[in-house]
Amino acid sequence: MEEAKKHFFSDMSVMLGRSMRHIFRSMDTIFTVCITPIAMMLLFVYVFGGAIETGTDNYVNYLLPGILLMAIASGVAYVAYRLFLDKQRGIIERFHSMPIARSTVLWGHVLTSVVSNVITIVVIILVALIMGFRSSAGVLSWLAVAGILVLFTLALTWIAAISGLFAKTIEGASAFSYPLIFLPFISSAFVPTETMPSVVRAFAENQPVTSIVETIRALLSNQPVGNDIWVALAWCLGIMIIAYLFAMRAYKRNAA
Repeated sequence: MEEAKKHFFSDMSVMLGRSMRHIFRSMDTIFTVCITPIAMMLLFVYVFGGAIETGTDNYVNYLLPGILLMAIASGVAYVAYRLFLDKQRGIIERFHSMPIARSTVLWGHVLTSVVSNVITIVVIILVALIMGFRSSAGVLSWLAVAGILVLFTLALTWIAAISGLFAKTIEGASAFSYPLIFLPFISSAFVPTETMPSVVRAFAENQPVTSIVETIRALLSNQPVGNDIWVALAWCLGIMIIAYLFAMRAYKRNAA
């Protein structure tokens, strides 16, 4: 059993290294993922920020959690893209003919998504600091924020894996991310939900992004998180588990 675990983690580290080399050889991937969220942050803070009533003096503090979720939703699309290419080129089948744990090929893509999105998040937070973002959160609160963002990344990455394995074209592989990128706009990410029409408000208050945004916002401002953190964790874990099961089923079917 111990030997099997060592073999699995050894294989997975090789697959992770392979995927990360692709990232570092093409750093424009991370830059491309960063550009749109940073541009959105600049636009909303310096153009629309003065006209938006949020009850806070520093709009970039209010805005940042939603921008981070948008960046993650955009970044996971590359998982679907790279998985689709591996499937189309027969690379997955080639790996399966080797003496390695089969699931490590998929896990390599998933963990690469986590690492690359962490890099993207750090870049965006650094830009936000330059724009005036300030946080009174302690170490534990920052760790909680990091944990929620990683869970959110994993949840969306497994959805991306499903898309990459089922897609028939490159465009179709990454198209799933468009609704995910748009979802923060119908949440409390940019404006309080109280300002929305009743039907839109009902949707905004009961979709995953709002609870995640509110939790991160409260943690970064060192405020009580209330029930939002449990709702956010339930959404992230629920989506991640369901997407994982479907992704593994699709992967095994492709490997058969």
